[in-house]
Amino acid sequence: MTPTVDKTASTVVPLHPLLADRWSSRAFDPDHEVTDEQLTALLEAARWAPSASNTQPWRFAVTRRGTAEHAAVLETLAGGNQVWARAASALVVVAARTTGADGGAVPWAVYDAGQAVAHLSVQAQAEGLAVHQMGGFDRDRLTTVLAAADVVPLVVAAVGLRDEPSRLAEPFAQRETAARVRLSVDELLLPVRTASA
Repeated sequence: MTPTVDKTASTVVPLHPLLADRWSSRAFDPDHEVTDEQLTALLEAARWAPSASNTQPWRFAVTRRGTAEHAAVLETLAGGNQVWARAASALVVVAARTTGADGGAVPWAVYDAGQAVAHLSVQAQAEGLAVHQMGGFDRDRLTTVLAAADVVPLVVAAVGLRDEPSRLAEPFAQRETAARVRLSVDELLLPVRTASA
């Protein structure tokens, strides 16, 4: 069943449908199982994102619903996120290596990891999947859950097939159908001082 919610972005000029139709759903089909091929496509999209000096600082922990690993990641989420994220087919932890092999800081690691997740989310849209990124998690607990000491967890992404908002508890059902709002392009533009100013 295809959910009835249409949240296509209202834009001044047309955007590619993969961008215009992408939004962060909280309603996931609890019976849907993401395929190995789909997960691989998402990770390949992330893998080919640009990064400063090709450092590729992003790292991912992929957990599927119904596994002990998924339950461990789910338990690190804020309570409100746990309510709806448990129905997602997968929870993907996004982390970054912020220190290089030489011990020095990798200054663009977080930015680059963000680009990788953006690529992942667009590929998910192409696969007919939804992604909802969450910053509401216990970083210390999640760091303990990850079997890697050299990364910083940045976000947990719920991945799955969209479901009807009516299956969500409030206040999440209302949020699912609320209009999408963004600042105008003009509000995003910064002034630039010239040498003569």
